[in-house]
Amino acid sequence: MLRIGFCLHAMQVAGAEVLVSQIIHRLKDHIDPTIFCLDSIGQLGEELQSQGIPVVVLNRKPGLDISMARQYASELNQRRIALVHAHQYTPFFYTALARFRGANRTKILMTEHGRHYPDIVSSKRRFANRWFLTRYADHSTACCRFSAEALERNDGFQNVEVLYNGIDLANHPARKSDSERAELRARLGMRADQKYIVCIARFHPVKDHPTLLRGFAELAETERNVRLLLVGKGPDEQSLHALASELGITDQVEFWGVRRDISDILQASDVFSLTSVSEAASITLLEAMANGCPVAITDVGGNGEHVKHGEHGLLSPRGDHRSLATNLRQLIREPEYAKRMATSARARVQSQFQLSKAIDRYLTHFRALAATQ
Repeated sequence: MLRIGFCLHAMQVAGAEVLVSQIIHRLKDHIDPTIFCLDSIGQLGEELQSQGIPVVVLNRKPGLDISMARQYASELNQRRIALVHAHQYTPFFYTALARFRGANRTKILMTEHGRHYPDIVSSKRRFANRWFLTRYADHSTACCRFSAEALERNDGFQNVEVLYNGIDLANHPARKSDSERAELRARLGMRADQKYIVCIARFHPVKDHPTLLRGFAELAETERNVRLLLVGKGPDEQSLHALASELGITDQVEFWGVRRDISDILQASDVFSLTSVSEAASITLLEAMANGCPVAITDVGGNGEHVKHGEHGLLSPRGDHRSLATNLRQLIREPEYAKRMATSARARVQSQFQLSKAIDRYLTHFRALAATQ
């Protein structure tokens, strides 16, 4: 069994963290995992710990915490960790420091997910990466070409491999029939005479819900039978309620909170929309594509790598609510056109973005890097 560590900020319910959980469960016959959380354990961390997976919380102090790197190195040595899979830059940074502080037998696989927006990297960090830290990255991957290029251009990493995320199609069936969708809508409390646009994303500035609300408000001026479902929670929720009221669409916008029945919601909805100002490889976008829900999203980050405009969905520029409204209107008014794109989108997920393929590639890297200890 390979002794593999996974390092993250905290095991919250988010993209990278869910991926780690999936890797651990699917590779249970191949790896002996330990999770290292820099800051706190998180909900997923508690769940995995209750299942017997070791979770070490390093309790990082504010600023540069050199003492934590020493503690981390001791944990890696005592647990004889052959490889750490570090997710995002800061977990990589502290894993590299731990290796410098004595865990010199532990290899590092660095995976980049999203990037900050705007993507500004200090000259000090870039210098440290180019002349010191990147030598500790035995291999680097990124979840889309956009993130890989940013990691090379802005952070000085080299030869970053694009390793796309994937989803489990067993949890996301092909588009249901009209009668099945009608039953599903009734069960979810959705009205039969309305067209539903759904956004599933945390209420955070990077997701730019205000552009979605403004685009929807413009759409609603000509399409009276439309409603907007916002699924999620976050710090911007109160301001989004206020904006919906200001735009006069309060009665047409529903806040559904955090949900577990994502596939059902996507099956029941007519359009999925995501208006992020920055995005890497959105798992929710892949889920919408897999469920045959037509998509209208912003052309940022890795979105354009997953969706070709006019073939798998419709793209609009960042922050352009009028372009978004035009795309939403086309999908609502031309259901056959929307259906053709949605069918192509599911086929794309089947061929390119399956979870099993991604995890198989990670296992190949685990084995290759651990063998070079």
